Amino acid sequence: MELKWLKDFVALASTGSFSRAAEIRNVTQSAFSRRIKQLEAWLGADLVSRATLPAELTPEGVAFLPVAQGAIRTMQEARATTQAARAQARPVINIAALQALTVTTLPRWLQQLDRQMPEARTRLIPDRGGIEANLDALVDGEADLLLTYAHPYVPMLLDPRQFDWIALDRDVIQPVMAPELQNDRLRAVFAGDSDAEIPYLDYGHASFFGTALKRLFSSRKMPRRVTHESAMCIGLRALALEGRGVCWLPGSLIADDLRHGRLITATNDPGWHLEIEIRLYRCRTPHNQSGISDPLWNNLRQFALQGQDKHRPAPQ
Repeated sequence: MELKWLKDFVALASTGSFSRAAEIRNVTQSAFSRRIKQLEAWLGADLVSRATLPAELTPEGVAFLPVAQGAIRTMQEARATTQAARAQARPVINIAALQALTVTTLPRWLQQLDRQMPEARTRLIPDRGGIEANLDALVDGEADLLLTYAHPYVPMLLDPRQFDWIALDRDVIQPVMAPELQNDRLRAVFAGDSDAEIPYLDYGHASFFGTALKRLFSSRKMPRRVTHESAMCIGLRALALEGRGVCWLPGSLIADDLRHGRLITATNDPGWHLEIEIRLYRCRTPHNQSGISDPLWNNLRQFALQGQDKHRPAPQ
Protein backbone atom coordinates (compact mmCIF):
# COMPACT_ATOMS: atom_id res chain seq x y z
CA MET A 1 0.00 0.00 0.00
CA GLU A 2 1.29 3.47 -0.89
CA LEU A 3 0.52 6.78 0.80
CA LYS A 4 -0.31 8.38 -2.55
CA TRP A 5 -3.20 5.93 -2.95
CA LEU A 6 -4.71 7.25 0.28
CA LYS A 7 -4.27 10.84 -0.91
CA ASP A 8 -5.92 9.93 -4.21
CA PHE A 9 -8.88 8.37 -2.41
CA VAL A 10 -9.36 11.39 -0.14
CA ALA A 11 -9.24 13.71 -3.17
CA LEU A 12 -11.85 11.58 -4.93
CA ALA A 13 -14.07 11.52 -1.85
CA SER A 14 -13.95 15.33 -1.60
CA THR A 15 -14.66 16.01 -5.29
CA GLY A 16 -16.84 13.10 -6.38
CA SER A 17 -15.10 13.31 -9.76
CA PHE A 18 -12.32 11.14 -11.12
CA SER A 19 -11.24 13.83 -13.60
CA ARG A 20 -11.21 16.66 -11.04
CA ALA A 21 -9.42 14.53 -8.43
CA ALA A 22 -6.81 13.49 -11.02
CA GLU A 23 -6.23 17.16 -11.82
CA ILE A 24 -5.76 18.00 -8.15
CA ARG A 25 -3.30 15.12 -7.79
CA ASN A 26 -1.39 16.14 -10.95
CA VAL A 27 -1.77 12.80 -12.75
CA THR A 28 -3.65 11.63 -15.79
CA GLN A 29 -7.15 10.30 -15.23
CA SER A 30 -6.13 6.83 -16.40
CA ALA A 31 -3.24 6.72 -13.91
CA PHE A 32 -5.50 8.05 -11.15
CA SER A 33 -8.18 5.41 -11.84
CA ARG A 34 -5.52 2.71 -11.86
CA ARG A 35 -4.23 3.80 -8.45
CA ILE A 36 -7.74 3.79 -6.95
CA LYS A 37 -8.19 0.24 -8.25
CA GLN A 38 -4.83 -0.73 -6.72
CA LEU A 39 -5.99 0.59 -3.36
CA GLU A 40 -9.25 -1.32 -3.66
CA ALA A 41 -7.36 -4.49 -4.59
CA TRP A 42 -5.08 -4.06 -1.58
CA LEU A 43 -8.06 -3.60 0.75
CA GLY A 44 -10.13 -6.30 -0.94
CA ALA A 45 -13.22 -4.08 -1.24
CA ASP A 46 -14.77 -1.57 -3.65
CA LEU A 47 -14.52 1.94 -2.20
CA VAL A 48 -16.30 3.90 -4.93
CA SER A 49 -19.47 3.29 -6.90
CA ARG A 50 -18.65 3.99 -10.53
CA ALA A 51 -22.29 3.76 -11.59
CA THR A 52 -23.19 7.16 -10.18
CA LEU A 53 -22.29 10.70 -11.22
CA PRO A 54 -20.85 12.28 -9.19
CA ALA A 55 -19.03 9.23 -7.88
CA GLU A 56 -20.26 8.06 -4.48
CA LEU A 57 -18.45 6.11 -1.82
CA THR A 58 -19.61 2.59 -1.07
CA PRO A 59 -20.37 1.71 2.57
CA GLU A 60 -16.83 0.32 2.74
CA GLY A 61 -15.52 3.58 1.30
CA VAL A 62 -17.41 5.67 3.85
CA ALA A 63 -15.98 3.56 6.66
CA PHE A 64 -12.46 3.71 5.25
CA LEU A 65 -12.37 7.48 4.61
CA PRO A 66 -11.58 8.57 8.20
CA VAL A 67 -8.98 5.80 8.40
CA ALA A 68 -7.28 7.12 5.27
CA GLN A 69 -7.42 10.72 6.51
CA GLY A 70 -5.97 9.72 9.87
CA ALA A 71 -3.17 7.73 8.26
CA ILE A 72 -2.25 10.70 6.04
CA ARG A 73 -2.19 13.06 9.04
CA THR A 74 -0.05 10.65 11.03
CA MET A 75 2.48 10.26 8.23
CA GLN A 76 2.60 14.01 7.54
CA GLU A 77 3.16 14.78 11.22
CA ALA A 78 5.90 12.15 11.42
CA ARG A 79 7.53 13.56 8.32
CA ALA A 80 7.34 17.14 9.57
CA THR A 81 8.93 16.12 12.86
CA THR A 82 11.72 14.25 11.09
CA GLN A 83 12.35 17.04 8.60
CA ALA A 84 12.45 19.64 11.37
CA ALA A 85 15.14 17.62 13.10
CA ARG A 86 17.09 17.19 9.87
CA ALA A 87 16.82 20.90 9.11
CA GLN A 88 19.07 21.55 12.10
CA ALA A 89 21.72 19.34 10.52
CA ARG A 90 23.19 19.33 7.05
CA PRO A 91 20.35 19.85 4.51
CA VAL A 92 19.59 17.04 2.10
CA ILE A 93 18.27 17.72 -1.41
CA ASN A 94 16.51 14.75 -2.98
CA ILE A 95 16.85 14.58 -6.75
CA ALA A 96 14.86 12.33 -9.06
CA ALA A 97 16.58 11.87 -12.43
CA LEU A 98 16.23 9.84 -15.59
CA GLN A 99 18.94 7.21 -15.77
CA ALA A 100 20.87 8.59 -18.74
CA LEU A 101 21.00 12.04 -17.17
CA THR A 102 22.65 10.66 -14.04
CA VAL A 103 25.81 10.00 -16.08
CA THR A 104 25.65 12.96 -18.49
CA THR A 105 24.08 16.12 -17.05
CA LEU A 106 23.75 15.43 -13.33
CA PRO A 107 27.48 15.37 -12.37
CA ARG A 108 28.08 18.70 -14.10
CA TRP A 109 24.97 20.28 -12.61
CA LEU A 110 25.89 19.11 -9.10
CA GLN A 111 29.05 21.19 -9.38
CA GLN A 112 26.85 24.27 -9.86
CA LEU A 113 24.70 23.29 -6.90
CA ASP A 114 27.76 22.78 -4.73
CA ARG A 115 28.93 26.32 -5.50
CA GLN A 116 25.53 27.71 -4.52
CA MET A 117 24.83 25.48 -1.53
CA PRO A 118 28.11 23.92 -0.35
CA GLU A 119 26.62 22.78 2.93
CA ALA A 120 24.01 20.61 1.21
CA ARG A 121 24.11 16.88 0.66
CA THR A 122 22.30 15.43 -2.36
CA ARG A 123 20.53 12.10 -2.63
CA LEU A 124 19.51 10.44 -5.90
CA ILE A 125 16.11 8.82 -6.36
CA PRO A 126 16.58 6.16 -9.09
CA ASP A 127 14.78 6.29 -12.42
CA ARG A 128 11.50 4.37 -12.14
CA GLY A 129 11.22 3.71 -15.86
CA GLY A 130 7.87 5.36 -16.62
CA ILE A 131 7.03 9.04 -17.09
CA GLU A 132 4.21 9.08 -14.54
CA ALA A 133 6.25 7.16 -11.97
CA ASN A 134 9.12 9.66 -12.20
CA LEU A 135 6.76 12.63 -11.98
CA ASP A 136 5.14 11.10 -8.90
CA ALA A 137 8.39 11.48 -6.97
CA LEU A 138 8.19 15.27 -7.42
CA VAL A 139 4.42 15.60 -7.06
CA ASP A 140 4.33 13.55 -3.85
CA GLY A 141 7.26 15.43 -2.30
CA GLU A 142 9.69 12.52 -2.28
CA ALA A 143 11.97 14.58 -4.55
CA ASP A 144 12.85 18.27 -4.22
CA LEU A 145 14.00 18.37 -7.84
CA LEU A 146 13.32 16.36 -11.00
CA LEU A 147 15.94 16.20 -13.76
CA THR A 148 14.29 15.05 -16.96
CA TYR A 149 14.05 15.43 -20.72
CA ALA A 150 11.32 17.45 -22.42
CA HIS A 151 9.87 17.37 -25.94
CA PRO A 152 6.53 18.45 -27.44
CA TYR A 153 5.77 14.80 -28.20
CA VAL A 154 5.76 13.98 -24.47
CA PRO A 155 3.28 15.94 -22.32
CA MET A 156 4.56 16.99 -18.90
CA LEU A 157 1.45 16.83 -16.76
CA LEU A 158 2.54 19.35 -14.13
CA ASP A 159 0.51 22.42 -13.20
CA PRO A 160 2.65 25.46 -14.24
CA ARG A 161 1.11 27.41 -11.35
CA GLN A 162 2.67 24.96 -8.90
CA PHE A 163 5.84 23.75 -10.63
CA ASP A 164 8.79 25.72 -12.06
CA TRP A 165 11.38 24.48 -14.52
CA ILE A 166 14.78 25.53 -15.83
CA ALA A 167 16.17 24.56 -19.24
CA LEU A 168 19.68 23.31 -18.48
CA ASP A 169 20.78 22.08 -21.90
CA ARG A 170 19.70 20.44 -25.14
CA ASP A 171 20.46 17.04 -26.65
CA VAL A 172 19.57 15.01 -29.75
CA ILE A 173 18.10 11.50 -29.84
CA GLN A 174 19.44 9.80 -32.94
CA PRO A 175 19.30 6.30 -34.44
CA VAL A 176 22.61 4.49 -34.08
CA MET A 177 23.93 0.95 -34.52
CA ALA A 178 27.07 -1.13 -34.48
CA PRO A 179 29.10 -0.76 -37.70
CA GLU A 180 28.55 -4.39 -38.69
CA LEU A 181 24.81 -3.78 -39.11
CA GLN A 182 25.30 -1.20 -41.86
CA ASN A 183 24.00 -2.37 -45.24
CA ASP A 184 22.11 -1.11 -48.27
CA ARG A 185 18.81 -2.62 -47.12
CA LEU A 186 18.87 -0.72 -43.83
CA ARG A 187 19.70 2.54 -45.59
CA ALA A 188 16.77 1.92 -47.95
CA VAL A 189 14.41 1.46 -45.00
CA PHE A 190 15.36 4.84 -43.54
CA ALA A 191 14.98 6.40 -46.98
CA GLY A 192 11.47 4.96 -47.25
CA ASP A 193 12.41 2.76 -50.21
CA SER A 194 12.04 -0.63 -48.53
CA ASP A 195 9.48 -2.49 -46.40
CA ALA A 196 12.11 -4.74 -44.86
CA GLU A 197 12.11 -4.78 -41.06
CA ILE A 198 15.13 -3.48 -39.20
CA PRO A 199 16.24 -5.08 -35.88
CA TYR A 200 15.10 -2.57 -33.27
CA LEU A 201 15.92 -1.98 -29.61
CA ASP A 202 12.68 -0.68 -28.13
CA TYR A 203 11.90 1.51 -25.09
CA GLY A 204 8.31 0.32 -24.72
CA HIS A 205 5.49 2.84 -24.33
CA ALA A 206 5.70 4.13 -20.75
CA SER A 207 9.17 5.73 -20.78
CA PHE A 208 10.02 9.21 -22.04
CA PHE A 209 11.92 7.98 -25.12
CA GLY A 210 9.31 5.32 -25.83
CA THR A 211 6.53 7.91 -25.86
CA ALA A 212 8.50 10.33 -28.06
CA LEU A 213 9.50 7.65 -30.56
CA LYS A 214 5.95 6.32 -30.79
CA ARG A 215 4.90 9.76 -32.05
CA LEU A 216 7.85 9.86 -34.45
CA PHE A 217 6.99 6.45 -35.90
CA SER A 218 3.35 7.45 -36.31
CA SER A 219 4.43 10.26 -38.63
CA ARG A 220 7.18 8.40 -40.53
CA LYS A 221 7.20 4.86 -41.87
CA MET A 222 9.62 2.59 -40.03
CA PRO A 223 9.25 -1.21 -40.44
CA ARG A 224 10.95 -2.75 -37.44
CA ARG A 225 11.34 -6.01 -35.55
CA VAL A 226 11.83 -5.62 -31.81
CA THR A 227 14.81 -7.64 -30.60
CA HIS A 228 14.79 -6.33 -27.02
CA GLU A 229 12.72 -3.94 -24.90
CA SER A 230 13.85 -1.86 -21.93
CA ALA A 231 12.91 1.55 -20.54
CA MET A 232 16.56 2.28 -19.69
CA CYS A 233 18.73 3.67 -22.49
CA ILE A 234 22.01 2.75 -20.79
CA GLY A 235 21.05 -0.92 -21.06
CA LEU A 236 19.93 -0.50 -24.67
CA ARG A 237 23.22 1.22 -25.49
CA ALA A 238 25.09 -1.88 -24.28
CA LEU A 239 23.00 -4.06 -26.59
CA ALA A 240 23.50 -1.66 -29.51
CA LEU A 241 27.27 -1.96 -29.00
CA GLU A 242 26.88 -5.74 -29.31
CA GLY A 243 25.10 -5.36 -32.66
CA ARG A 244 21.67 -6.42 -31.41
CA GLY A 245 19.82 -3.70 -33.33
CA VAL A 246 19.24 -0.04 -34.14
CA CYS A 247 18.53 2.18 -31.15
CA TRP A 248 17.67 5.85 -30.68
CA LEU A 249 20.09 7.21 -28.06
CA PRO A 250 20.94 10.70 -26.73
CA GLY A 251 24.04 12.24 -28.26
CA SER A 252 25.60 13.13 -24.90
CA LEU A 253 25.50 9.46 -23.86
CA ILE A 254 27.15 8.08 -27.01
CA ALA A 255 29.54 10.89 -27.99
CA ASP A 256 32.61 8.73 -27.26
CA ASP A 257 31.08 5.72 -29.00
CA LEU A 258 30.56 7.75 -32.17
CA ARG A 259 33.97 9.38 -31.93
CA HIS A 260 35.75 6.01 -31.70
CA GLY A 261 33.53 4.21 -34.22
CA ARG A 262 31.97 1.79 -31.75
CA LEU A 263 28.58 3.06 -32.93
CA ILE A 264 27.62 4.81 -36.16
CA THR A 265 24.56 6.82 -37.14
CA ALA A 266 21.96 4.77 -38.96
CA THR A 267 20.95 7.75 -41.11
CA ASN A 268 21.93 11.36 -41.56
CA ASP A 269 18.36 12.37 -42.34
CA PRO A 270 17.55 14.97 -39.63
CA GLY A 271 13.91 13.96 -39.84
CA TRP A 272 14.83 10.85 -37.87
CA HIS A 273 16.47 12.88 -35.09
CA LEU A 274 14.61 14.41 -32.14
CA GLU A 275 16.02 17.48 -30.44
CA ILE A 276 15.15 17.38 -26.75
CA GLU A 277 15.53 19.76 -23.85
CA ILE A 278 17.04 18.87 -20.50
CA ARG A 279 15.00 20.43 -17.70
CA LEU A 280 15.14 20.74 -13.94
CA TYR A 281 11.77 20.95 -12.18
CA ARG A 282 10.86 22.01 -8.64
CA CYS A 283 7.63 22.47 -6.71
CA ARG A 284 7.05 26.11 -5.69
CA THR A 285 5.68 25.01 -2.33
CA PRO A 286 8.24 22.50 -1.04
CA HIS A 287 6.93 19.56 0.97
CA ASN A 288 9.82 19.62 3.37
CA GLN A 289 12.28 22.00 5.00
CA SER A 290 15.18 21.20 2.68
CA GLY A 291 13.29 22.36 -0.39
CA ILE A 292 14.76 24.65 -3.03
CA SER A 293 14.32 28.27 -1.93
CA ASP A 294 13.50 31.05 -4.40
CA PRO A 295 16.95 32.71 -4.11
CA LEU A 296 18.73 29.40 -4.71
CA TRP A 297 16.40 28.58 -7.61
CA ASN A 298 17.04 31.98 -9.22
CA ASN A 299 20.80 31.49 -8.88
CA LEU A 300 20.56 28.07 -10.50
CA ARG A 301 18.53 29.60 -13.32
CA GLN A 302 21.26 32.18 -13.96
CA PHE A 303 23.92 29.46 -14.05
CA ALA A 304 21.77 27.52 -16.53
CA LEU A 305 21.40 30.52 -18.83
CA GLN A 306 25.15 31.11 -18.79
CA GLY A 307 26.03 27.51 -19.59
CA GLN A 308 23.32 26.39 -22.02
CA ASP A 309 25.51 26.65 -25.11
CA LYS A 310 28.78 25.60 -23.51
CA HIS A 311 28.01 21.86 -23.27
CA ARG A 312 25.49 21.45 -26.06
CA PRO A 313 26.40 18.36 -28.13
CA ALA A 314 27.09 18.93 -31.80
CA PRO A 315 24.60 17.23 -34.17
CA GLN A 316 25.90 13.94 -35.51
